[in-house]
Amino acid sequence: MLLLRKASIILHTGDLTAAAVLEDLSALAPVEAVHGNMDAPALRGLLPARRIVEAEGLRMGLVHDAGPAAGRHERLTGWFPDCHLVAYGHTHLPEVGRHGNLWVVNPGSPTERRRAPGHTMAVVRNGEPVLVRLD
Repeated sequence: MLLLRKASIILHTGDLTAAAVLEDLSALAPVEAVHGNMDAPALRGLLPARRIVEAEGLRMGLVHDAGPAAGRHERLTGWFPDCHLVAYGHTHLPEVGRHGNLWVVNPGSPTERRRAPGHTMAVVRNGEPVLVRLD
């Protein structure tokens, strides 16, 4: 939680599951989020499927489900052509890599790791994302 309290903004790639989680995160720092497939209907109605956020001089795209692995980076580039970074969720498999000039990030999950090797989140420092292992 200390890491989130130090954040200037929290970006969430979906599957908050309930509005209470959004409220809890908002108590730590400003939150920008998209809805995921596991979110309650009321939350899905409140949050968009895709969003662009500008913070600290960066233009960042958010989406929950980036579709199948084949062609994913090209799809993300097409959906968010003017972004410096795109973060997606759904798979819970952490990823940080470059696709041309675009950072492509899947932060994994700090709570529900599923097939991932551990609980993770991503932090962007000086315009570059890094994965943080939480366990």
